[in-house]
Amino acid sequence: MKLTNKTLTWLVAGMVSIVLVASANAQTTKERTGKVVRIKGAARYSTGNKTWQPLKVGTILKSGSVIQTAADSYADIVINEEATADAVIMPRPSTQPSSASASGGGAGGGAGAKSPEYDVVRVQDDTVLAIDKLSATDTGADRVTETELDLRTGSIFGSVKKQAAASRFEVKIPNGVAGIRGTIFSINANGLISCLTGSVVSAFTDDSNKVTTRVVPAGFQFNSRNGQMGAMGSALLGQLQGIASDISYNFSGGRRPDFNNYMNLGREWVSPTQP
Repeated sequence: MKLTNKTLTWLVAGMVSIVLVASANAQTTKERTGKVVRIKGAARYSTGNKTWQPLKVGTILKSGSVIQTAADSYADIVINEEATADAVIMPRPSTQPSSASASGGGAGGGAGAKSPEYDVVRVQDDTVLAIDKLSATDTGADRVTETELDLRTGSIFGSVKKQAAASRFEVKIPNGVAGIRGTIFSINANGLISCLTGSVVSAFTDDSNKVTTRVVPAGFQFNSRNGQMGAMGSALLGQLQGIASDISYNFSGGRRPDFNNYMNLGREWVSPTQP
């Protein structure tokens, strides 16, 4: 007995629905969040309703948030899964790089910098940063994360751990976008991209309105405004190494210590007026 076109269409649609349902069950997407773990100076944030609130240690930031820092200020934000967003991340005292470690340049620029163990972004002074997307999808075989940041003005410093092949960590700037993967980096909205470890892929629009891609290796700085690439000097290298050391946080043995106790013990590291 032959199947009519209508019956065949119904059977195909039913099979597609079953596949889609099975795929949805196999993949669980969760919202990621950013948690403010340290602030120097003053900063504020908005959740998209144009109402600004003071940014504080412990503030949870979600997709759609916009962060703004004042002059001589910065905020450190750790990006986590929603389920672990309330885990307290304990800062450790930083050690400024010695003259020996800061004297190198070029491809050796990453010497002395630890590989990232988690994703942390420092929003530098006089900066406006929007969080466009934070998500994590469990595919069954791997965890795929998507992070999309919009750097409107100012600069950020970031330390991003190694990700799954399908994951994306992107920072949009006025003339392009930077793709990050297991990298310690610095990006300025004016187009300057510096890479301390790993590499950064810069996709930008050149003077002829053509989209061009360049890979920025460790120890180099790239200017997407004029397309020039060069090795970082010792001064910039030492500065980035110092920031990398300063934002090297450790989880407290996997525990979730009392937040108030953490504030008391770590007051010198989370003071709104002292670094």
